[in-house]
Amino acid sequence: MSNHEQHESAHRPVQRKEMSRRQFLSYTLGGTTAFMMGGAVLPMVRFAVDPLLVKKGEGTFVKVVEESKITTEPQEFKFKVHQVDGWYESEPELVAWISRDAEGKIFALSPVCKHLGCTIFWNTKGHNEYDCPCHDARYTRDGKNITVARLPLDEYDVKVDDGIVYLGAIKPNTRV
Repeated sequence: MSNHEQHESAHRPVQRKEMSRRQFLSYTLGGTTAFMMGGAVLPMVRFAVDPLLVKKGEGTFVKVVEESKITTEPQEFKFKVHQVDGWYESEPELVAWISRDAEGKIFALSPVCKHLGCTIFWNTKGHNEYDCPCHDARYTRDGKNITVARLPLDEYDVKVDDGIVYLGAIKPNTRV
């Protein structure tokens, strides 16, 4: 190859492959479609993932009654809990059956029957046990299931502080 040929090949512009109109429109429409789909899908992904990223707070205890009012006979006490469901805030009224055991320790039982979710009552038939009016389920003073229901009554976390009884979250019965 002569010097002249090398010189010409060095100064030739690089040939680029030109984009056709069809390719330009395909890239433009594809990019626009991807951008619009991302704009529609991103809020749905955030909606699904956002609750997983929120830190769970500790369970809160609610003031219910003075410790001096609690006896060995179960008593029904009503209390309100502040709750937030999405954007809706409410204060539903809850119920607990609170009493002392043989050692004097305070415990609280949920009034929801484990058979079909009816509300139970104490000693309605004079047998010193919890009775469910819906299907005749019965429970002992500690919440142990006697008839019909397959599980014992749930209990509340209980905390006593400065002579006041506080109730927390519901948990499976640990007394039976």
